[in-house]
Amino acid sequence: MHSSNDVLSLQPSYHVPALEKGLDILECLAAKGVPLTQTQLARELEKGPSELFRMLTCLERRSYIRRDPVSGAYSLTLRLFELSHTHSPFQELLRVATQPMRKLTEAVRESCHLSVLERGKLVVLAQEESPSRLRLSVEIGGIFPLLHTASGRLLLANLDPQKLQETYQLDEEYETLSETERTALEERLTLIRTRGYEDAESETTEGVHDVAILVGSPTSNVQAALAIASISRRKHEAFLADMLPALRQCAEEIGRTAGITI
Repeated sequence: MHSSNDVLSLQPSYHVPALEKGLDILECLAAKGVPLTQTQLARELEKGPSELFRMLTCLERRSYIRRDPVSGAYSLTLRLFELSHTHSPFQELLRVATQPMRKLTEAVRESCHLSVLERGKLVVLAQEESPSRLRLSVEIGGIFPLLHTASGRLLLANLDPQKLQETYQLDEEYETLSETERTALEERLTLIRTRGYEDAESETTEGVHDVAILVGSPTSNVQAALAIASISRRKHEAFLADMLPALRQCAEEIGRTAGITI
């Protein structure tokens, strides 16, 4: 009888250079997070610029990437997000979240968004904008660092130890942290677990305060972070007193309706 490792070793290894080249381009653009020209992509991938031309043309024609007509730089579209959303395990969560999130924004007059963990990054799945004239907006499909967002830290705090370590291994920035910084992070995650929410001044947008709460439970297979991002214009205590009860109620309603709250 073959072991699982034997079976894997017996499987033929097929190389599809064109497909691998296309995936390399998509992964590079996703990892860098900024538009890159054909020359820059070639340098990052250690290829000749001419090697990428046909693949870039194909990806642009299929709407996976777009080319800036002025700079010539390529960036990802939301095509991949749309494809993953079509059969996403979060599909039911998104379906039931719309109405509660709308009620939340009407109650607190602030925008809210729903995010999940995806391969060591925070991905925004849904947003409901505030009815107020002055409001913040977060791009659906936007990707943000876990360590520098309230939603990211909240989700990290609610992972079991094994999944937490697996997620750290996917986060390039975590690998660069000193022991002191890692200790400070663990202390922060412990605080989040204890009080059940995360709130902090935004590290990605100046003048914005974020508060996030878990949708689901620490033992749920599906978890999401429901967050409010508000322009910092009132005292911290008053902000939490206004936001937390409504945020908790919304998160509980979404989790209960989606069947992920134990």
